Amino acid sequence: MQDVLARIDANPKFHEFCSRRSRYSIIMTIISAAAYYGFILLVAFQGPWLGTKLGAGMTTSIGVPLGVGVIVFTIILTWIYVRRANSEFDETNAALIEEAQK
Repeated sequence: MQDVLARIDANPKFHEFCSRRSRYSIIMTIISAAAYYGFILLVAFQGPWLGTKLGAGMTTSIGVPLGVGVIVFTIILTWIYVRRANSEFDETNAALIEEAQK
């Protein structure tokens, strides 16, 4: 087992894979955090605008659909990440392990 781990660690493809996967994770995290923190900044600095009613006689303000939109947006980002992780990243990982076991 240690021999296989050593071969994987010595493989430049493994290090490139780890770098690519980490970079992708960081980008997705930054996008998600920007959406959440952007909404919080809107609440902090544009509260009256977010409190504006959507229409005459409506009780829902602009902030409600924007808040729901942030949640839906991050769910979609999670789905995109999981889809890529379960396809490309898992396939690459399996290929690296198979190559090291030869």
